[in-house]
Formats: sequence, C-alpha cells, structure tokens
Amino acid sequence: MTETAITIIQWGAIISTSLFAAVIDVKSRRIPNRLCGLLFLAGLLWSFQINSFQGLTQALAASFVLALPFILLFIFAGGGAGDAKLAGALGVWLSINESFIALICIFLAGGILAVIIALYKRKIKYVLMNIILLIFEMATSFKTKKWITQINSAQTATADVDMNLTMPYSVAIFAGLCSAGCILWLR
Repeated sequence: MTETAITIIQWGAIISTSLFAAVIDVKSRRIPNRLCGLLFLAGLLWSFQINSFQGLTQALAASFVLALPFILLFIFAGGGAGDAKLAGALGVWLSINESFIALICIFLAGGILAVIIALYKRKIKYVLMNIILLIFEMATSFKTKKWITQINSAQTATADVDMNLTMPYSVAIFAGLCSAGCILWLR
C-alpha cells in the first residue's frame, strides 16, 4: 500500500469519526462509549498492520499525548469524559508528532469557538475575566504549590458564567483535526 493511500485511510477515519462524534455530541451532549471503543480498537489494529509492534507502541504514546490534556480538564476543570475518550481513541490513528500538531490545532479551534460563542451570547467580558482569573490563579499558586485548590476556587467563583457558555468540545476536536490534517497534508 502506498504512503498516500495509508494517509487517506488514516485521515479519512479520523475526520469522518470526529465529525460523527461532533454531530452526536451537538444533538445529545454525549459521545458514545461504543464509538470511542471501536475507534480505539480499529486504530490499534491499523497501527499494528502498518508498523507491527512498533506501530502499537507509537499509537499508544500518541493516544496518551492527545488524551492527557482532556483527562486533566475532566479531572480539574469540568471537561467532558467523552471528549477525553474521543481524543484518546483518535490519537491511536496518529504518530506522536501528528498528535502534538493535532492537539495545538484542537485547542486553537476550541479557543476560537469559545470566543465566537461568547460574542454571540454577549458574554465576552465574563469569558475574558474568567481567563485572566484562571491564569493569575495558576501563576500565583504554583509558587505556593496549592494550584489544584486555587484552580478549583477560581472555577467556583465563575461557575454561573460557565454554565451559560458550555459547548460540545467535540466540535472543536473536529475543526482542529481538519486543520491539523490540512497542515500535515500540505507539508
């Protein structure tokens, strides 16, 4: 199989599945475990088929790179567990380098979408204050090593704003992966 065919299959699976997950998430605010599990297993099989056991270890490492920030967001910042599972499942289809590029693109897409939603709901002032407060709390709390409780207290102080501005993050995952795919394809 040619490298172009491998890339088309790989990114076809990533983009189509992330689009499907985003549509489901927008409609129901859930990402099915079955979808994430099947995607993860298919990615492991694909990685093994393409590059044997080395492919498996690279796939698991890339999955970890892509999932870890979402797991931390789930634990400490109220992110969705489905987003973390989806990121991990998508990660097995990527190399480690591709997963870092995808992660950057996903978070940029998430930031852009958050600003668009905040502008649409006329809450941009609150979002910017929340971001500044979170950055300030994190910067000052690393010195005192109480950063987890500081972040949690910052979240509690702005919880009323957050409840009105939630978004299905799988949309940002899809948009970020489309961007990452374009960047990697054009390289």
